Amino acid sequence: MRYILLAFVVACAPAEQAPGTEAAAETAPTDASAEATSLLGQPLMRPEIPAARSDTLEMQLAEARTVLEANRDDADAHIWVGRRLAYLGRYREAIDVFTDGIARHAADARLYRHRGHRYITIREFDNAIADLQKAAELIRGKPDEVEPDGQPNAAGIPTSTLQSNIWYHLALANYLKHDFESALPAWLEGMTVSNNDDMKVATSDWLYMTYRRLGRDADAAHVLEPIQADMRILENTAYHRRLLMYKGEIPPDSLLNVQEADPVQIATYGYGVGNWYLYNDDRAKAEEIFRRILEGPNWAAFGFIAAEAELAAAR
Repeated sequence: MRYILLAFVVACAPAEQAPGTEAAAETAPTDASAEATSLLGQPLMRPEIPAARSDTLEMQLAEARTVLEANRDDADAHIWVGRRLAYLGRYREAIDVFTDGIARHAADARLYRHRGHRYITIREFDNAIADLQKAAELIRGKPDEVEPDGQPNAAGIPTSTLQSNIWYHLALANYLKHDFESALPAWLEGMTVSNNDDMKVATSDWLYMTYRRLGRDADAAHVLEPIQADMRILENTAYHRRLLMYKGEIPPDSLLNVQEADPVQIATYGYGVGNWYLYNDDRAKAEEIFRRILEGPNWAAFGFIAAEAELAAAR
């Protein structure tokens, strides 16, 4: 699963109020130029994107808008405008686009899945949970489907599905609230539809951490049993290496020293190592690492949000 900056734009108002709309208004950042407010009360500004990359993303957004303007009733068009906006860090615009799509396609689980993801990004976890629970209801008993990548990996092979993404994000929203009891069954559902090594390591990693938080160390150890160094990983190298660290096959500090160009990966490595220290009763070291993560720029990364949640809980 790819954890990258996404965003969206639309000027249409929804035909009816979609779930979470009222709550979202109540939690909008006080700074009008901010996309969100951190769990520590800090405004989170739209990220800067290098010009060459931004030009490409803007072109892709313009193309997606053209399709949507030609057919406002096209659910796929709403999804792609929303996703393209989010890649640009325009998360609240993206949520508006998904909301408009939901008003027109209230039974399309994909729109709730994507809006739920972006509610996580802007730290509105209750809204995210409501959307993702709705998406989970809508896909019950239906066949799974591959979810196309907006920013494909080097192999050009999508690694996640609609159902794996719904369960993953639902579990994550609960985890970030530190409601580990509610996160657990969603991680377990996600494991049933994690059908490749990338999704297996991504879901296993959070499932392991959830068991540890619940004090179920034997269950956590069981999660690690199928994890091997030679798994075929296309995207989720950081999750794979975190799991190997939990198994004792990689020293924790070696992950902190990994030089990654992608700040998302830096946050992912850091949060895993911070948790390792937390599990081993060194809270001071864990919080030092969590604070280090928050010095980075990529506040949309799940590891960044999770580090925020840890420090907010410690307060």
